[in-house]
Amino acid sequence: MRLSIRHVTRYEFSDPVHYGLQRLRLTPKPTHGQHLLDWRMEFDGASFEVEYDDQHHNHTTLISLAPGTQVLTVTCSGLVETSDNAGIIGHHAGHVPLWLFQRPTRLTRPGPRMRAMVAGLEGDRGDRLEVLHALSQAVRDTVCYELGVTDAETTAEAALEAGQGVCQDHAQIFIGAGRLLDIPMRYVSGYLKIEGRIEQEAGHAWAEAHVEGLGWVGFDVSNGISPDERYVRVASGFDYADAAPISGLSLGQGHSELQVRLAVEQQHQADQ
Repeated sequence: MRLSIRHVTRYEFSDPVHYGLQRLRLTPKPTHGQHLLDWRMEFDGASFEVEYDDQHHNHTTLISLAPGTQVLTVTCSGLVETSDNAGIIGHHAGHVPLWLFQRPTRLTRPGPRMRAMVAGLEGDRGDRLEVLHALSQAVRDTVCYELGVTDAETTAEAALEAGQGVCQDHAQIFIGAGRLLDIPMRYVSGYLKIEGRIEQEAGHAWAEAHVEGLGWVGFDVSNGISPDERYVRVASGFDYADAAPISGLSLGQGHSELQVRLAVEQQHQADQ
């Protein structure tokens, strides 16, 4: 499937920025089942500084905000070709050893509720895929999808306790619980083509678990499926902080307002 993507992120600052440096993880990965055909980035209110691949093989771009900037706009657009591999990414790669993906992080650290969820799982603990599918269903049954209840700083345990959250929370709860079972887990940010809809409010998030004999396998907890050709992988890491589309710092900006416009559309042969 060929997917056309246009992603516009706009920050409006109440006061002129004195200094700012932003890290962008917005370029889709060239990975198993996914080929980047075309990708462009444009900045208004900032200048390109450097680009590199980080420890998770996320292509990262650094931009600096011009002094006096009050509006920053980052526009990404391009074309990605995908295929359905039943969520299987394959063998582990990157500069981070596999065992590190079993380590809890600030956002995924388990508490009493997560431990109780893992203890209550049914099924054969020897079959990792069976356990992971049961865990995904348990998270989805326990945490209702609800916008505006959590934010980027909400921990997995806090979202689990609240019983509400979004795809980011579903993924991080699943990751934290999976690590309690000694399964290497990682967070993925990207895009999802939604049937019957082009315009979206934000990107999507899911998780991947490392299963012996298969390698990394994707689980979209929010939708209860494994990622297929409608999904575009952009960045991955231990949790949201490693895969956040935009992160960084700015000085003197006062408060800021964020607006996101995203369009994900299938490109048919007649459109090419």
